[in-house]
Amino acid sequence: MLPSALSTNKVHTEQILTMHMMTQQFAQNQFMGNLESKTKIPRSYLISSFTFVYLLLTFLNIGGIGQMLSNLAGFALPTYFSIRAIKTTTKDDDMKLLSYWIIFGFLNVIEFWSGAIIYLIPFYWFLKVIFLVYIAIPTTGGAFMIWSKIIEPTYDRFVSSKQAAAASDKIKQSVENASASFSSGISKHSN
Repeated sequence: MLPSALSTNKVHTEQILTMHMMTQQFAQNQFMGNLESKTKIPRSYLISSFTFVYLLLTFLNIGGIGQMLSNLAGFALPTYFSIRAIKTTTKDDDMKLLSYWIIFGFLNVIEFWSGAIIYLIPFYWFLKVIFLVYIAIPTTGGAFMIWSKIIEPTYDRFVSSKQAAAASDKIKQSVENASASFSSGISKHSN
């Protein structure tokens, strides 16, 4: 066999394995089972078709539907993973999803206050969907990586140290006020 034929066979085998994994993951889903039995189309093809149409609509952004689909993808998938994480006893998945929700909220605030970003970046909603799905899936570790490399150091540098200094100043001031009140109270009673 030629090398190109080998690589084509490898890609075809990977596609079959991916389709088989999707079918197994959605084996318990009643909605997908009903849809598969009515249409006679395998679940993996239905899921792939739905994903393609979803991304195409987001990419084209006809009538502003890209923003709605982007926010739906940014909310629905992570909500599912968050509910699953709440039901586990480990803390690791909670950290990953809390990191996601911080990033998601930050993106939404930036979009609200800077509408120009949406018009300056071509296919913004499509890129946002891809980014949100990447950081939403806990196994990719995307949200936690962004948290640990960008957000946490920035927070520690600008917010946490200032809060600690302010809290320390407040405690010192309170102790001094209490000490002054206590000593002035003693002197008033001794006279």
